[in-house]
Amino acid sequence: MSTQQALQNILQSKYPIVQAGMVWCSGWKLAAASCNAGIFGVIGAGSMYPEILDEHLEKMSKNVSTPFAVNLPLLYPSIHEHIDLILRHKVPVVITSAGSPKKFTKQLQESGIKVIHVVSSVLHAQKAASAGVDAIVAEGVEAGGHNGRDEISTFVLTPSVRDAVQIPVIAAGGIRNGRGIAAALALGADGVQIGSRFVLSEESSAHAAFKNELLRSKEGDTILTLKELAPVRLLKNKFFQDILDAYAQGADKEALAQLLGKGRAKRGMFEGDLIEGELEIGQVAAYMDTILPVEQIVQSLINEFSATKEKITNLPSWT
Repeated sequence: MSTQQALQNILQSKYPIVQAGMVWCSGWKLAAASCNAGIFGVIGAGSMYPEILDEHLEKMSKNVSTPFAVNLPLLYPSIHEHIDLILRHKVPVVITSAGSPKKFTKQLQESGIKVIHVVSSVLHAQKAASAGVDAIVAEGVEAGGHNGRDEISTFVLTPSVRDAVQIPVIAAGGIRNGRGIAAALALGADGVQIGSRFVLSEESSAHAAFKNELLRSKEGDTILTLKELAPVRLLKNKFFQDILDAYAQGADKEALAQLLGKGRAKRGMFEGDLIEGELEIGQVAAYMDTILPVEQIVQSLINEFSATKEKITNLPSWT
């Protein structure tokens, strides 16, 4: 079986496009809309208390008839409660990140759940494959939110991971349109994961103020920072400037953690505090200028992918 077919067997969506499970942006409404538009919907559980995840899973099951996933950062403090909920609700797929894939993969698979793990390097891809995961998301440094310390770009990472493992590879980071999808597949990916573009969807749970701030953003307005804690790509604002000032004053890991505190991402992305909030988003934010329903976003992706595919077949021959 080809890795493309293996991925199709996991996702069972019309298109091999995964809507990323982003904290504070990817609730059941976005995930359900994604599934119903023909792509693979994901609930971002990293920002949810167990009772909130339970509610989202209940609503998801009532609004979709196709498989979906829960994105589960393995460093989440209530991880065992989340695992229990996932097992009880019989979630078809779990996308793990930010931790060792060995921790829960076998347990989930024994319950019939497919496991996809997010990696930012070839080494971590090989470790994930050795742990027995069903597929890998190879996420480049262009992506929003938490990222890899080595800052490997999607264009470099995707073909390198493809050459290193024999399981399906999903490319992520910097993909916002059909041309990006075609490029990722040309590099060897079996599918793609798209996050930031779906933040600017009507169904996203991101605050309207955050969405509008993204529409105003320009090239260079996102930076990867806080590597001492957990590398994260942020949109520049007053809080980001506070981080820069702390670095200039020689802040150590403890001081940076104190500055970050708790709840910054919720304040910025979910509650709309554009000054003191943590605004996680990918580099592609600078090139997005519309807020659309998920269905329209997906149709645009497919239309542009088809047009790009036709152009590629007309490339000049160098033989």
